[in-house]
Amino acid sequence: MSDLLKFSWQPELSRSTMIVSWNDDNSTLGMKIADYLIKKLDGRSFAEIDPVDFFSLGTVNIVNNVVQFPENAFYVCPEQELVIFKSPPPNYEWYQYLSLILDVARDHCQVQEIYTINGMSSLTAHTSARTIMATFNSPETKRLLSGYDLAGDWDFQTPPGGRRPRMTTFLLWAAKRRNIPAVRFWLPIPFYLAGTEDPGAKKRVLDFFSQRFHWQIDSADIEQEIRRQNEKLARIRQNFPDIDESIRKLENNLRLTDEESQKLGSEIQRLLTENEI
Repeated sequence: MSDLLKFSWQPELSRSTMIVSWNDDNSTLGMKIADYLIKKLDGRSFAEIDPVDFFSLGTVNIVNNVVQFPENAFYVCPEQELVIFKSPPPNYEWYQYLSLILDVARDHCQVQEIYTINGMSSLTAHTSARTIMATFNSPETKRLLSGYDLAGDWDFQTPPGGRRPRMTTFLLWAAKRRNIPAVRFWLPIPFYLAGTEDPGAKKRVLDFFSQRFHWQIDSADIEQEIRRQNEKLARIRQNFPDIDESIRKLENNLRLTDEESQKLGSEIQRLLTENEI
C-alpha cells in the first residue's frame, strides 16, 4: 500500500461502483451530486490521498490559524456498494494521482464501473428535457450502457496547439489500462442557471443511477426544488417581458445576441436569489 494513501478503515465490498467528482466543472454539478449521495445514503469517509505532492500552496487555505488542505477523500455507501471520491484536480503528478485512485478502486473496493459527472453551459432553455451526453473508455462499455438513453454518438477532438486534455480524459484512459469500464457524463445546463442551481440536471443523473443499479433514492426533495424553481422562473417570465422573450428564443432554437445573453444570465441569477419574486 502506498504511503500516500491513508486508510482510516477498510470497507468490505464485493462489486462496487465509483463516482469521481472534481470541483472544477461548470456549476460544480458533479460535486453537488456527490455531496447529495453521501448525505442521502449515509456515506462515510474511509481513506484519503496525502495532498502534499500533488497541490500547490495556492490551493491551501488557513482558517483560525489551521492549514486547510484540499479534500482528497474516499467515501463509501455500503448498502449501495458505492464509492465516491471528491477532490479538486491536482496541480502536479497527474498520472501518479490517478494511479492512487485506481489502486483504491481495484485493490480495495472491487470497483466494476467508474463514472464522472460534468455540467457544461448550454444555449438551451430550462424548459428543455435534460440530456446526458456520455463518452466511454471502450466500445464494450458503450455497448454495456446502450439501453439507458445516453447521447453517445458525438465526436470531439482536443484542439491543436498543445492544449492539455482534462483530468477526466486521463482518468478514462488510465481506467482502460486496468480494464475498468469508465464513463464521463456531460449535462448541458442552461447558461443562465450555471451560476445558481439546476436541480433538473441533478435529478436526471440520479434517475440514471437508480435505474442502472436499482438504488432506492428518495428524491422528493429534488423534485420539490425543481417545482419551486420552475414556479419562480414562470413568475419572472410573467413580470419581465424581455426575459420571457429571450427564453422564448432559446425554446425556439434562435440565437441570442451577446448583449441579450449577458443580460439574461445576470438578471436570472439576481432574481432567483430574491425572495419577493
